[in-house]
Amino acid sequence: MLQLALLLPFFAAPAPAGPMPSFDAFDSLPVLQGAPVECQNALWGEVPKDRQLTGRKVVLADIRGPAVITMLHFAMPESLKLDRSSILRIWWDDEKSPSVEVPLVDFFCDPNGTQDRVESALVNKRRGWNAYFPMPFRKHAVIELEHDGPGPASCYFYVFSRPLKQWDPSLGYFHAFWRQEKLLLGKSDYPALEARGHGTFIGWNITVRGVPPGGDGYPVDENAKFYVDGEPKPSVELMGLEDSFGFSFGFPETANSFPYTGYAPYYKGACAYRFFVHEAIPFQKSLRVAIGFGEHEYPGFFDWFGSPSGTLEFSSCCYWYQTEPHVPFPPMPSHRLRRPSLDAEQQKAYDALAEPAKKAGLALQCYLGDPNHEESYVADGYDLTLDEGYRFNDTTDIWKGAPVKHCWASWDDLKMTLVTPKGAAGKLRLYLVDGDNFGGGRKETITVGGRNVGTFGDFQQGKWVEVDLTPADTAKGEVPILIHNARVGANVVISIAEFKPG
Repeated sequence: MLQLALLLPFFAAPAPAGPMPSFDAFDSLPVLQGAPVECQNALWGEVPKDRQLTGRKVVLADIRGPAVITMLHFAMPESLKLDRSSILRIWWDDEKSPSVEVPLVDFFCDPNGTQDRVESALVNKRRGWNAYFPMPFRKHAVIELEHDGPGPASCYFYVFSRPLKQWDPSLGYFHAFWRQEKLLLGKSDYPALEARGHGTFIGWNITVRGVPPGGDGYPVDENAKFYVDGEPKPSVELMGLEDSFGFSFGFPETANSFPYTGYAPYYKGACAYRFFVHEAIPFQKSLRVAIGFGEHEYPGFFDWFGSPSGTLEFSSCCYWYQTEPHVPFPPMPSHRLRRPSLDAEQQKAYDALAEPAKKAGLALQCYLGDPNHEESYVADGYDLTLDEGYRFNDTTDIWKGAPVKHCWASWDDLKMTLVTPKGAAGKLRLYLVDGDNFGGGRKETITVGGRNVGTFGDFQQGKWVEVDLTPADTAKGEVPILIHNARVGANVVISIAEFKPG
């Protein structure tokens, strides 16, 4: 008989007086008639095409319940590098809004993919990411990966689950939510989570760092605050950020990864995780989690971190169980906005790289598919997203002699969205390169904002396509771009995109 051993610390009712029963997961290992195990694979070349990442999104697993997910694994890309370009989503019981929506690496206490090693009880990383949160569900589970940034994604995934004989209504559904924000902590707290429903909070991981116009320093004198069921003051308030993650007098000089708490340097700031396995925080109606200075904190902290010179950037990933429905999460920002803010040195280097584009009057210049310079320059209020298609960067000289060797591509329709301020007029320029005369020469039809721009071929040495956009074209702040494959046996490509307001 299956034992939901790991679930019990989170959901079991208080034990009667007397010896505490053992709920150790190892107790079930000798049981010979346990429930069968199910495993689903995705991403690797041996799996069916619909489970491979051939576009921007892929369903990794579709599991029928009642069951409990016991383990998730993601392999690293061959480059052994991944930032917040990938998003993990999980839906329970055919809900419309995902209960898990987190940048993949942050889900595993690996913010922006910065950690070489994570060794906690519930997630770990070393050339791969693994999670052991028990995730029970009554009817249906769908796991999805979205990759909307440059560079390769995870190349292999598997999930283990076990069926349940019947659904126990006392069980909650697993949730995880990520956010990031720059703010003046002396003026307002950082809000990590606002949940509504009946549940229990089991852990989180956070980052904190000083960002321009301030310096690199960050305080640890702020508190972790947990407001249960709408209370005006937090009933759980851990004083000192480093203390709330199990350390004291500042975070230690070196990284430490323990079963339930851990810390590591994060750029010029800190990242830390904490799992409340034995002290999970229950709530009946709502829970609000925040980071901020305490009511009686030294006034100087409010002054210094209430001015621009004390600007801080926080990010957080919260884990909890609750009944459904949950409050839908805000829209996930694009990969460019999920990145950590640039520090002063990084900003200087970026400005130097962007200077030619700025001098040319461009608001956007993207070298599509180039993992290092895909966003050569993107002004505030602008963006270019890959909606359907894939990235290609020629590292084996297939495009021998081509002017550029990178692109966004698709075997059918390549779909993108140009984001601009509403009503912005200007010129969109798209650079096409047929670097290998594939399929006898590529041929593609371009549609911008529903307007047919034309069909183009013979661009082996490169060709610019220019489109004038009017305020009517950008009235919604988003302009769809469709590049249709007009040559059987070939694919479609685009290598550079620019937009010049005016």
